Amino acid sequence: MRRSLTAGSALDAPRKAGPARIQKPKPPLASAEGPAVPSPSPQREKLERFKRMCQLLERVPDTSSSSSDSDSDSDSSGTSLSEDEAPGEARNGRRPARGSSGEKENRGGRRAVRPGSGGPLLSWPLGPAPPPRPPQLERHVVRPPPRSPEPDTLPLAAGSDHPLPRAAWLRVFQHLGPRELCVCMRVCRTWSRWCYDKRLWPRMDLSRRKSLTPPMLSGVVRRQPRALDLSWTGVSKKQLMWLLNRLQGLQELVLSGCSWLSVSALGSAPLPALRLLDLRWIEDVKDSQLRELLLPPPDTKPGQTESRGRLQGVAELRLAGLELTDASLRLLLRHAPQLSALDLSHCAHVGDPSVHLLTAPTSPLRETLVHLNLAGCHRLTDHCLPLFRRCPRLRRLDLRSCRQLSPEACARLAAAGPPGPFRCPEEKLLLKDS
Repeated sequence: MRRSLTAGSALDAPRKAGPARIQKPKPPLASAEGPAVPSPSPQREKLERFKRMCQLLERVPDTSSSSSDSDSDSDSSGTSLSEDEAPGEARNGRRPARGSSGEKENRGGRRAVRPGSGGPLLSWPLGPAPPPRPPQLERHVVRPPPRSPEPDTLPLAAGSDHPLPRAAWLRVFQHLGPRELCVCMRVCRTWSRWCYDKRLWPRMDLSRRKSLTPPMLSGVVRRQPRALDLSWTGVSKKQLMWLLNRLQGLQELVLSGCSWLSVSALGSAPLPALRLLDLRWIEDVKDSQLRELLLPPPDTKPGQTESRGRLQGVAELRLAGLELTDASLRLLLRHAPQLSALDLSHCAHVGDPSVHLLTAPTSPLRETLVHLNLAGCHRLTDHCLPLFRRCPRLRRLDLRSCRQLSPEACARLAAAGPPGPFRCPEEKLLLKDS
């Protein structure tokens, strides 16, 4: 009975205490091994799963060592994404995830790739950047300023002018040679300018100089001579081309003894006033190279019927010691029809057929030749001597050192001659007084 009463009193005890109350669960006691982990709820598991997905998308490890790098990256990425974010997301204070399509493509349409956590954005595909284009400069023709006019009087130290004008001083300077003119140029500035007058320098001789310096070339151009002697010098093709393009009034040019590499500049330089050209003993000259010199320039305008050669206006041509053949002579007759003096001395290939070409009825030199030099042409024989009677204007014929020509045949030609007899001051040299 006591056990039942105690059990019944125990059952009736809660009823006597009053209405039932919901008791809060007590926190779990800490164990000796560590704090007790609470049992996760379904909502909490979803929240943690969402956080892990965000961390995977951001590709940022959740460690304390990369916290500083991730902060700096979040600042830089936040500024770059703030321009492309939607208005609704900006008002709600939310930003799109970094793995979204808005970040994968930048403004240029290239994909942005982050090689590592906290690294800068790189454009794909990687490659060297194209070189920047050079700035396009405006093209203008730059001309030197015009020279100031020459003073007409010579100022003196006292402030007055010399009584002799410039024209009178130039007449005095014309009686001086090159050395005396160079001394006068050191007197004063006025004389220095007057002594550069081209009338005082009709001819300049720079022959047998090993090298030509730039001051020498500029001095030649400033004096503008009518005759220039560059024989047996080391002038280069570039120097000769520079000179000829600035000496349009040049009438006589002597290039004997120079190399063909430098003489080939004549093929690209216009010389409209040239009357005498000396190419004696040019080194390494072949028939094909002479052909390039004699033929008209290839840049003839389309539709032009008459082709004018480079030596069209030359009156005296000296080709001694060259390997000249009959083919080159035909071109010479065609493209240099105004020759009055021709020097073919010591040309090994000149013989009787060459004389026949020069004196043929179709040859323009038949009526224009006045001086003809064939000295040292060993292929000439006595059979070619009567052909010279076809040249009525011939005044000088040099046949010296021709081995196969007899003195008797030359004497008969001098006695008969073209209209009027010749005189022979030397053996095989025929001269006729005009």
